[in-house]
Amino acid sequence: MSRHVAIVTDSTAYLPPRTMERHGITAVPLTVVLGDQALEEGTEISTRSLAHALQKRHSVTTSRPSPQVFAETYRKVAESGASGIVSLHLSAELSGTHDAAVLAAREAPVPVRVVDTGMVAMALGFCALAAAAAAEAGGTMDEAVTAAEKRAAGTSAYFYVDTLDYLRRGGRIGAAQALFGSALAVKPLLQLDGGRIELLEKVRTASKAIARLEEIVAERAGGAEVDIAVHHLAAPDRASALADRLRVRVPGLADLHVSEVGAVIGAHTGPGLLGAVVSTR
Repeated sequence: MSRHVAIVTDSTAYLPPRTMERHGITAVPLTVVLGDQALEEGTEISTRSLAHALQKRHSVTTSRPSPQVFAETYRKVAESGASGIVSLHLSAELSGTHDAAVLAAREAPVPVRVVDTGMVAMALGFCALAAAAAAEAGGTMDEAVTAAEKRAAGTSAYFYVDTLDYLRRGGRIGAAQALFGSALAVKPLLQLDGGRIELLEKVRTASKAIARLEEIVAERAGGAEVDIAVHHLAAPDRASALADRLRVRVPGLADLHVSEVGAVIGAHTGPGLLGAVVSTR
């Protein structure tokens, strides 16, 4: 059995299953609590069910994986032949997932490096892929961590949401920001900044906000070689149209991923979400 550095992330990275399998990446699921049901993201709740629940204003909350779940994951990964594990997770400003991983890492059978990427969605996914590429090339744990941190430093994430109400309910954005964003029918553009979701700009209409999102992404990409991910929740046509326009506008585009976010992020953004992640190679 060959010894290697293994990569663990969490379900909010939204990496395609085939991509994770190809690169040997393991994702630990977060939990969505719908009413009195606790459901694992990615396997036990669909985004369609989530969107329906949100539209009906049913109670929807999220929770981190337990340290025990991480401990079991690390044990299984070690048994598969890993000599060390790099565990990359969504921003600790948004979730206790990182803290749970740290607790489990102390008792793991092999060394584990837990990294707060400060990212979420494919911004996290790109970090995991960078770490996996370093590991596949025979890199050490330190080299895999460095690759992930370098990728995070060159990655930006921007989001359009129809309303800030869902983020306010989940405590992911301040009440004052939510109130200001709701005033005068303003449509908010958000960014991931310092691991937190911050209000970036306020635009009068949805169509103008989406056009501005496209412009921001194209400006951020510049002429560099970049990967882009377009995310949505219950807005596939919006996402497809934005992706088509970015293919034309971004000359250095390497890969472009289009995907619906999972239930954990969707629970905090609501239907209509349109997001774009720009990651420099």
